[in-house]
Amino acid sequence: MRTRTWFVRCLVIAVSLLSAASAQAQFGAPQPAVGEVYRVELYGGLWNPTPEITISSAQLGIAGSDIDVVADLGILQKRFPEFRAVLRPARKHKFRIQYVPIGYDSDALLDRSIVFNGIRYDIGIPVTTTARWDTWRFGYEYDFVYRERWFAGLILEAKYTNVEVTLDSPFASEFIRARAPVPAVGGIVRAYPAENWGLTFELTGFKLPEGIDENHRGEYIDIDIYTTLNFTDNVGFQFGYRSVNLIYQVSQDAGDVKLRGFYYGGLVRF
Repeated sequence: MRTRTWFVRCLVIAVSLLSAASAQAQFGAPQPAVGEVYRVELYGGLWNPTPEITISSAQLGIAGSDIDVVADLGILQKRFPEFRAVLRPARKHKFRIQYVPIGYDSDALLDRSIVFNGIRYDIGIPVTTTARWDTWRFGYEYDFVYRERWFAGLILEAKYTNVEVTLDSPFASEFIRARAPVPAVGGIVRAYPAENWGLTFELTGFKLPEGIDENHRGEYIDIDIYTTLNFTDNVGFQFGYRSVNLIYQVSQDAGDVKLRGFYYGGLVRF
């Protein structure tokens, strides 16, 4: 139900952007948008997501607890750097790369007993948590409709994810690691209400069909809504909101990761 609600919202946003672009076209041929003529685009910025992360790990036939890393382990919200690069060999073709190094560290006293990777951590003991989630995205975008002040495109990408969580206490130290390439497909719509001001909506996702492998499960949805102010064709500023939902099961390890928050950064093009 939640996935369906997100899909309806995303569809409404995409239709709204296309409607705005079509309405603008009725007033005559617009001037070409600033910032849409380039071969290479580079972005650097900061993302400040709110973490909602639950993990579990079983071992030796011992079921693991569902651990809320915020409530149970004291993980706090923080900013992360984000880097993107776009290579545009032709007007409608783009190759995209994105890298976000996500990491959390915390020290907390457990207010309940938990089982992690077959080891029991009792209430009241100090636990040091280190969580890393490095993410690379390699994608191809084909803009099947391209006009002077708006376009719509198809996105095909592979997301490489490396998740590692370590729990240290005076009595035990355990970790889990999950590494996997995740394919995704989606789309992008961008419209320019003004010559140098753009609004963009992106959606990519993937769900592993049930029944293929009972030991593996995966669902991934990435929603990105942002506005871009282009000072010149070569320099711009971007502000947006990104929501990443990842549900995974790899053998005896499972997780439900939600990161949602605003980001901002600068663009250079040449």
